[in-house]
Amino acid sequence: MGRESRNLKHETLRLFGVLNAAAEAVGDEQFLNHEFFDPHDLVQVKYEMLRRVRVDGASVSQVARDFGFSRTTFYQALSLLQQQGLPGLIPKRPGPKQAHKLKDAVLEFIERQRQEADELLRPDVLAKMVRGEFGLSIHPRSIERALSKSQKKGR
Repeated sequence: MGRESRNLKHETLRLFGVLNAAAEAVGDEQFLNHEFFDPHDLVQVKYEMLRRVRVDGASVSQVARDFGFSRTTFYQALSLLQQQGLPGLIPKRPGPKQAHKLKDAVLEFIERQRQEADELLRPDVLAKMVRGEFGLSIHPRSIERALSKSQKKGR
């Protein structure tokens, strides 16, 4: 594979969140000597690590070391593969998946304040009002996003 093709592949892997940031830690012979095996492809590396133990009967400790992972990571990957198949090996985005502080009561309060005000209240002002009413510290940008989302829904 040429340098341009490899760079394009690695950029695609990065965009999909499966570029192995620790590719240099992969010391497995196949990944070092065969073009088919790409140590930068995190899903391929994890799958091959699991296959070596399950199919070839290799030691978990040795394989984890050869592939640049801990034994804990091996067992987590094994569990995810068994539960979800190959998509389970794709890393999930860390952090909250939704606005956990902006519950319905808080959103209703914000909407009520906006309706009662003579002028459009800025998100930083609304954040201070929410802090006073609910004792929650919410970033003004979170309020902007929530308002934008509710407008899109037609609330």
